[in-house]
Amino acid sequence: MAYTTIDDPELFFQTKLYSGTGSAQSITLDGSEDMQPDWVWIKRRAPGNANSGIMDSVRGATKLISSQAGDVEQTLSTELTSFDSDGFSVGNGSNGYVNQNGSKTYVAWCWKAGTSFSNSAGANGADLASVGSYNRTAGFSIVTFTGNATANQQIYHGLNSVPVWIVLKNRTNSNGESWAVYHQGIGNTHKLNLNTTGAKSDDVEFWQDTTPTSTVFTIGRQDQVNGSGNTHVAYCFSEIKGYSKFGSYTGNDNTDGTFVYTGFRPAWVMTKRTDATNYWFILDNKRTQSSGGNPIDQELYANAADAENNQVRFDFCANGFKNKAASAGSNGSSASYVYMAFAESPLVNSNGIPNNAR
Repeated sequence: MAYTTIDDPELFFQTKLYSGTGSAQSITLDGSEDMQPDWVWIKRRAPGNANSGIMDSVRGATKLISSQAGDVEQTLSTELTSFDSDGFSVGNGSNGYVNQNGSKTYVAWCWKAGTSFSNSAGANGADLASVGSYNRTAGFSIVTFTGNATANQQIYHGLNSVPVWIVLKNRTNSNGESWAVYHQGIGNTHKLNLNTTGAKSDDVEFWQDTTPTSTVFTIGRQDQVNGSGNTHVAYCFSEIKGYSKFGSYTGNDNTDGTFVYTGFRPAWVMTKRTDATNYWFILDNKRTQSSGGNPIDQELYANAADAENNQVRFDFCANGFKNKAASAGSNGSSASYVYMAFAESPLVNSNGIPNNAR
């Protein structure tokens, strides 16, 4: 069996840096191959603080949610306006999320789904109907459904493989519900909130203490994941060898820190401490002050509106990432962390030939 089925990760994930103009513009991705994204997560880097915008092709380009807040979904024609064959387009940015002028810079993290589906209640073992888009090669799907506040509900996800990371948002509950995160590194009895610093918590009403299958994931009756009459969106990932990795590690509080093996040189990494409060750290290979790439030192936060912060945190290596900070946030002594990572290049390509370490 081949080491990986994905030789060019940029067909399925890309990071794009751009500057705001305050006028409508098209943003072209930089990869060697054109990619039409289906999920775009945009965050202002500087100057000043700003919430992110999360948009996807299933809900529609103008439907925006922020990862830093539990707010309901907004419909904004001034922000993302379309998903294009080689990137995406934005409006004048007057609501402040994706395209303000005044020397404002942005980063967009883009994933490709691509195959639409509509699954009725009762089909494929699902209790609730769902509509979405999947990319089984890349192990990614977008799923939308309407909740019923009933325990032990199965939702079809389309992947044909087991999701190991799910982030789910109630789009319409006026109380403002947090993002719920399932991660295999903390198991089916626990959840995290993407928009807070909170440690993992145990609540059966989220995942019903049930591990997802290759067909469905299970939710409880809590409003955060299954509000009655509320619409929800879930982003689901399964692990693809050589392209994506979702795991856990233990810190050592040392600048010669814990090495995390992924099987590829990362392009993007997000980490979260799970046994205590701390930030969700996001780092990528496009935002670094070092001409040689390492250290990876420009961090943003899924849970905070803060501008980009210069903090040495990781080295991205040919086969994983190495902690370079004695920091409670990402490398505390005996502290527990989960991560998700996507590849710049696999360690070995589909023909079994090692890629050059860089």
